[in-house]
Amino acid sequence: MTSFRFIHAADLHLGSPFQGLALKDADVAKLFVEASRKAFTNLVDRALELEVDFVIIAGDVYDGDWPDNSIGLFYNRQVARLTRAGIPVYFLRGNHDAESVITKTITLPENVFEFSTRKPETFRIDGLKVALHGQGFANRSANDNLAIAYPSAESGVFNIGVLHTSLTGREPHAPYAPCSLDDLKSKGYDYWALGHVHEYEVVAEDPPVIFPGNIQGRSIREQGARGAVLVTVEDGALRHERLIVDEARFAAATVEVMPDDTMPALLLKIEQAVAPVAAAMEGRPAALRLRLFGHSHLKHDIAAAGPDFRDEVQAACHRAGADLWLEKLELAIELPQEETTRDHFDGLDLEGLIDGHVFSPEMLALAQARIGEIAVKMPPGSTAGDQPLGADARTLLEEARELLIASARRGD
Repeated sequence: MTSFRFIHAADLHLGSPFQGLALKDADVAKLFVEASRKAFTNLVDRALELEVDFVIIAGDVYDGDWPDNSIGLFYNRQVARLTRAGIPVYFLRGNHDAESVITKTITLPENVFEFSTRKPETFRIDGLKVALHGQGFANRSANDNLAIAYPSAESGVFNIGVLHTSLTGREPHAPYAPCSLDDLKSKGYDYWALGHVHEYEVVAEDPPVIFPGNIQGRSIREQGARGAVLVTVEDGALRHERLIVDEARFAAATVEVMPDDTMPALLLKIEQAVAPVAAAMEGRPAALRLRLFGHSHLKHDIAAAGPDFRDEVQAACHRAGADLWLEKLELAIELPQEETTRDHFDGLDLEGLIDGHVFSPEMLALAQARIGEIAVKMPPGSTAGDQPLGADARTLLEEARELLIASARRGD
């Protein structure tokens, strides 16, 4: 049997927005926005360096319909690099780039082969004695078990199944093209190249059934290294390994604030806590979600400092790693339990009058309306997803409450 190598990738999601990412530094924000494209460029670079024999992309090349042709032109430019090196690409459509979703087209190089969306199709690489079997999505919602109709393995060749699927279910991914592991094994293939699930997972080893995960994390829900799978077949023996190609990462950390912490001590604690996170990025920029929790007399001081405290936390992150950027700072700090939960100012029970846990529906609705009025006046691209001011109405009201109490305590 011949020997060969191939790369199995999936879920490129070219054109995908980064969700909930609000960074003050415009250059850094741009880097994250462009990370998906750069990750695919990195993947093509590795394919060329390794001189693989072919590349498989198991669905969701695009994140959705193109606003213009720039996304298609980018993909064409990259796969053309592979074509010029004699490396064919075999891909199929997933739920995000189903045939009914993508309305624009760019003619792809002749060495790029797309699996049919009408029925399973087989591509053969005769020189390598390889047969690839697959079917793409005609519509975004594929509720049928597509694997059932795949042909049985061809004798005398290395059979690869390519499928965009949730298998029997992988939360939080939608249950598309559902099937069981037994359904896949029944075909007698030597390798199953899956897509749709964004986490790397070796579902089975005999035969290998693998989700490579997506090539670039796009939100705090997609943390850690991202990439593809390099598969090597030598005299019938198969081995696989990850290829990490992501350009930027998301991470999370928590720090407990203690009752006796001073502000300098807290900032040092933050710096020490996030240093391992920065080191794990291996030089990549990282968007960090940091949660501070515990009981501390600093609660009101932190609220009063507002953006200045966030900047101090950002500075602590930068002392730990030059490219560690705050994606979000979550504050869950309470006053020490032994301290009275009510502050009184000249006989006025201010905290009692402004109870942060019982904002009325009318107050929340009014706050949300005001947020909407502010959002439409903000520069394009400066808001983050469904929360243009970085938090929901209740969180913003609670922050305003803390600022008012802190100001009253200082006698402002």
